[in-house]
Amino acid sequence: MAYNRKAIAPWSLEREQGIESATVDSNIETPQYLQPVVNTGVIDLNGNWIGLRTSDKLFTIDPPHLAVANGAAVLSPQKADHEYIDMTGFSDLFIALKPSATGNFAISAVMGPATYPFANLAPVNAAAILKGNSSFVPSTTDNLFVDTSEALTADVWNIFAIQNRLKDQKLLQFKLTNNTGGISDIEFAYQRIV
Repeated sequence: MAYNRKAIAPWSLEREQGIESATVDSNIETPQYLQPVVNTGVIDLNGNWIGLRTSDKLFTIDPPHLAVANGAAVLSPQKADHEYIDMTGFSDLFIALKPSATGNFAISAVMGPATYPFANLAPVNAAAILKGNSSFVPSTTDNLFVDTSEALTADVWNIFAIQNRLKDQKLLQFKLTNNTGGISDIEFAYQRIV
């Protein structure tokens, strides 16, 4: 339903005050209505439609790493159909770790496997710590996510929120190092947030 009303044009206040040098009538038609708009995506430079991203509804759970020795590191995700995390269009990330032993673990964001390209660049420096200019430390190049000693509780999901640090990273894995002093199984899961 549309409603129109008259309004004064801001550029013609002189006319409203009686000054004849203004050439524009001070009254303009102003449409007053609400129109719902749904944004479903964009058309890229090649004319292809690209839909909008939405947050993952559930965590993607990786198969467990079994009997990881003290001091040993594993890479997650590792499952063949999702061997890396594609953060294109996502800004935040939840990661969850469920070890079978309580103790310290090191967690680092690293470049994904060399068997996949980063956009159109291949090979990549696989398992290298991701570096970049972080909004948390302006004008410096730093590690995007490195936690050298995180105390985790056994047999429960330890959930961490990572905001903006890994935004739009196309080829992401996490290097998980067991520093508990003993053997531990490690389960890993992630959820991407727009």
